[in-house]
Amino acid sequence: MQIVRLLNRGKKMAKLLSLVSLFCLLSSTVFAGQVVVRKSSEPFDAFAVRDEVQRKHQWREALRYQQQIQILQSLPIGCLVVTTPYRHFACQGLYYRPYDYHEQQVYIQIDPPN
Repeated sequence: MQIVRLLNRGKKMAKLLSLVSLFCLLSSTVFAGQVVVRKSSEPFDAFAVRDEVQRKHQWREALRYQQQIQILQSLPIGCLVVTTPYRHFACQGLYYRPYDYHEQQVYIQIDPPN
């Protein structure tokens, strides 16, 4: 009697698990990106499209990288010169390293040196 109950309980759990799995599969969202439909009579260069997408991606990455870098033409007042492990400036918890750029000295924000 108990074996029959355990088998019935196992079947119910298997059904419930399969329903949950099916629900998760059906409710998941898939993004395929932009889809373009063209007539076969229109000229199309897949490599040119690929190159254009790659150029746009590189441009976005360059902008993102540029936004992450803090470049100053002059340091704020009260910065201290630190010479070890290399010459840099400590300014109110931020650190800057001098660089020569087009015959002008600029300061790029860096992570705290060890």
